[in-house]
Amino acid sequence: MKIVLTGFMGTGKTVVGARLAEQLGLSFVDLDRLIEEEAGLKVTEVFASEGEAGFRRRERELIAALANRRDCVIATGGGAVLDAENVHNLKLGGVIVCLRAEPGVILQRIGTDDRRPLLEGQGRLARIRELLEMRAAAYARADLSIDTSTCNVEEVVDQIVLRLCLKPVGTRETG
Repeated sequence: MKIVLTGFMGTGKTVVGARLAEQLGLSFVDLDRLIEEEAGLKVTEVFASEGEAGFRRRERELIAALANRRDCVIATGGGAVLDAENVHNLKLGGVIVCLRAEPGVILQRIGTDDRRPLLEGQGRLARIRELLEMRAAAYARADLSIDTSTCNVEEVVDQIVLRLCLKPVGTRETG
């Protein structure tokens, strides 16, 4: 089993992914953190020195390297599923779950976080809406979609477990 979480920034991929992996007894991979470790740079620094194209190249290489990995939860960057090769590699032996949230909720969650290179400058809400619209078709191809706008982490994890018919670690069958 490989569960891949995708969706826009601020929808909960990292925090939900870590909690989901813990609950299911799986390893957790945060793709952005892995990129930072391998590059020796923060995501913002990769964007600054290599541009979005350089970041996406690094992302594509890591996703290809993780294609056959099992027994894990992977949190991708929000743009990872825009690349068909990435989607193919992520779906190998896995299921893609898209976490969604309303634009205003996303803005509230990320606040003034300056580690969001795609939201630099003024008009963050308008930019969020623009990017969501550009990515809508890619996000719609996920195997499962969950709106996190009004849910806490545990509720989102519970929805994923329930809707994918998974069995958390430590549960036992009765009967």
